[in-house]
Amino acid sequence: MKQLTETELIVNYDGSIYHLGIQPEHVQDTVITVGDPDRVEEVTKHLDRLDFSIQNREFKTCGGSLNGKNITVLSTGIGTDNIDIVLNEIAFLRNYNLQTRIQNPNLKPIQLIRLGTSGSVSKEHKLDSIVYSKNAISFDDLFQFYRHNFDEIRFDNRHFPVIGCSHVLEEMFVNYQSSLTLTTKGFYGPQFRNAQIKPKYSLEQIINLQYKDERIGNIEMETAGIYGMCKLLGFEAISINAILANRLDGKFSSNPQQTIERMITECLEIICS
Repeated sequence: MKQLTETELIVNYDGSIYHLGIQPEHVQDTVITVGDPDRVEEVTKHLDRLDFSIQNREFKTCGGSLNGKNITVLSTGIGTDNIDIVLNEIAFLRNYNLQTRIQNPNLKPIQLIRLGTSGSVSKEHKLDSIVYSKNAISFDDLFQFYRHNFDEIRFDNRHFPVIGCSHVLEEMFVNYQSSLTLTTKGFYGPQFRNAQIKPKYSLEQIINLQYKDERIGNIEMETAGIYGMCKLLGFEAISINAILANRLDGKFSSNPQQTIERMITECLEIICS
């Protein structure tokens, strides 16, 4: 079995994993991720039982049960740089002995559901609707640092990975509208907002990008990282998005919290039914 060094798998003095600050028993087979640490409680308030709550840096992890199903709810913070940390450390917790740093003989997968927010760049994906990301384009640079064989699209003489959701989880959320999601490295220029600094590319250039004859439906900052890392680590993943902004007409939701709450309650019913 593979054995890692102390600088490859870093363990805190209390036996917890370095950044997340949790231990193997805190990761259930079903993991819900949100970006904002405060949104963890927006999910866990619906649970029948709360077993623990641990926070380290921007990573807040809670565990409990709803309708007899055990789940872990975890905040990732913003961006695929954080996703790289979260998914690697979840995989360490599931598949390594933290004392010996030796990989376990039997690897344990998880089902990961992201409950996030997003902006629409398509007339078909309405403000305050809920969509799932069928495929995600990685406009960040995370997968330049990993070997992979993901599909790619070409833009501005560069190639960008495209990664699909879990077919198993897609069947659970098929009642939601699907979307081709663009995952970017930032919020302003990288999402083509012409705010204080003029971006290099325009939104009009981006919305004409296609993958398998489908145009981009929404833009956010984590999904492609989640999909790619989960594919490489042997996990199942799907990203659910509350559409809070319409980039085509410049409108933002008049009641974003209501849309987020609807996404949370509906998805918990699907996950824990």
